[in-house]
Amino acid sequence: MSADMVQIFSEFIGTLILILLGDGVCAAVNLNKSKAQNSGWIVIAFGWALAVTIAVYVAGINGPAHLNPAVTIAMAVNGSLKMSLVFPFIIAQLLGAIVGAVLVWLVYLPHFDATTDKGAILGTFATGPAIRNYPSNVVTEVIGTFVLVLGLLAFGANKFADGTNVFAVGGLILAIGLSLGGPTGYAINPARDLGPRIAHFILPMKNKGDSDWAYSWVPVVAPIIGGLLAVGLFKFM
Repeated sequence: MSADMVQIFSEFIGTLILILLGDGVCAAVNLNKSKAQNSGWIVIAFGWALAVTIAVYVAGINGPAHLNPAVTIAMAVNGSLKMSLVFPFIIAQLLGAIVGAVLVWLVYLPHFDATTDKGAILGTFATGPAIRNYPSNVVTEVIGTFVLVLGLLAFGANKFADGTNVFAVGGLILAIGLSLGGPTGYAINPARDLGPRIAHFILPMKNKGDSDWAYSWVPVVAPIIGGLLAVGLFKFM
């Protein structure tokens, strides 16, 4: 397997782990008869932070561990990734996200069957706004992803003991979730939202309802904008 293919596969498996653990904590909190049901936003924020930490460790063995199309595009524009890998990385991330979401469904299958709240089921897979206002929702996701990518670029400019930079990334995700996640659920990652939303659409869940495609463009477009803005600012720092 070529070096490029190894990196592409790392993006696939890393994003799979990210969604398995990230959407897994959403399932634990949202679904009926789960032992963690109603444990709240703090649990979700910490769960996602740890999901990112573990996924970056896994993917970082053989690749840059972007796990996020917005990060991949931003790093390519910044010159940290060759352009020929952008599209393969994004496809791998999206496929990994779909597979990870399907695995969450398998883990929690009896709980999905026991849940009739369509919003709770969709919220296990994809993000949605607390108040639907598309301009505001876009601004929120732009700012959240701006902080994410700016933080990643700043980490790259600092020195860490081997392996410890991943904890800084996890802390960054936790900070974004706790401080900026309330309005939209902080997708800050097109694959994180679109892949599981596709899984929600195709999986045979009796109470799943609509996949809310009307909102789906926000967590795809806005994070890309936020990442590019962060790269633009970082060039002046």
